[in-house]
Amino acid sequence: MKYNQLTDKEEQVILHKGTEAPFTGEYDDFWQMGMFHCRRCNAPLYRSADKFDAHCGWPSFDQEIYGAVMRKTDSDGVRTEITCANCGAHLGHVFEGEKLTAKDTRHCVNSISLKFIPNK
Repeated sequence: MKYNQLTDKEEQVILHKGTEAPFTGEYDDFWQMGMFHCRRCNAPLYRSADKFDAHCGWPSFDQEIYGAVMRKTDSDGVRTEITCANCGAHLGHVFEGEKLTAKDTRHCVNSISLKFIPNK
């Protein structure tokens, strides 16, 4: 499979499971309508309608596109890492039980792992 070329900063997060600093990502305070895709492989991951302001410093979604995101226990044994189901790109972590939305789920995603495509 051919992937998009990544910058060094994108590689640090997407391939080496890094984290961008809070409140610095381009999609943290971003409210256009459209779809968020994986920066590495272009697979659709999240709809803007599922994005909410969790005041955590990273884009937050309470639902992924069905089958687009994989979950696995993080190396710390506590958190749950989320990755692109298509290419394995590191997206961030998912948290449940915070009661921030009716779905009670928060996908905390690095902006640098995403590429936004606006609705036409």
